[in-house]
Amino acid sequence: MKSITFQNKKIAYQSEGKGVPVVLLHGFCEDRTLWDEFSTSLLEESFRVIRIDLPGFGKSEVIAGATIEQMAEAVRAVLKTLGQEQVVLIGHSMGGYVSLAFARLFPEALMGLGLFHSHPYPDSREKKEARRKSVEFIQRQGHVLFVKQLIPALFTPNFAKSNTFLLEKLIFRAARYKSSGIIAALEAMIGRQDESATLAEVEAPVLFIIGKEDQAIPAGQSMEQIHLPAVSSIHILDNVAHMGMFEAKRKTEQIVRQFIAFCESKAQS
Repeated sequence: MKSITFQNKKIAYQSEGKGVPVVLLHGFCEDRTLWDEFSTSLLEESFRVIRIDLPGFGKSEVIAGATIEQMAEAVRAVLKTLGQEQVVLIGHSMGGYVSLAFARLFPEALMGLGLFHSHPYPDSREKKEARRKSVEFIQRQGHVLFVKQLIPALFTPNFAKSNTFLLEKLIFRAARYKSSGIIAALEAMIGRQDESATLAEVEAPVLFIIGKEDQAIPAGQSMEQIHLPAVSSIHILDNVAHMGMFEAKRKTEQIVRQFIAFCESKAQS
């Protein structure tokens, strides 16, 4: 694990392999270890896999008041350090919000864009209020109880019941983050802008991985976005909620590998 300094704070990352550079961004209350098994799969295909801990998560330090755009700038700073001019960027959930901001700010750096259970739309009034209540809850009770409630709800009930060790591991990792980092991320998501125009204008191919049972993203938003890009690869998965990298591990690994290969061939044509 290496790190850079961004806005006087440490941003941790891990870079492995050679070949087409693929950046994997985790979601809210996650870190780069979310992609451990995914990385192994991609490395077998001779891709260069870059995983980054977004501010406040994993080994990266909290940046007070960081916006989604600043998180995207942190990603860009890591890539500049690594000498990567153009990448396939795939973001899970909040990582997808960061990826979309990256696409708007640095379109020339994109070979491909992947939205892994994510979307371009801003929070609804109700969603903003729910996030504000989460901030208040963490301020009163701390974040450990919050993540204990959050993480099981990201899976289908059957998967959660059958994979208690995995859920316990994810909860344990999330419990080690600082409350300030979780609150900063909640506030960043509340304040993010509508990126639907970004998605409509992006020239790179776009990957959509959508879970039919996803309770974190309204089905209407998931389906509305797929018509926006000029070139897209759309995958709607049965019996999958918000964590397809676990709930449909082999299927999503195959989808991502094929998408990266397509982006590579398109870039070379």
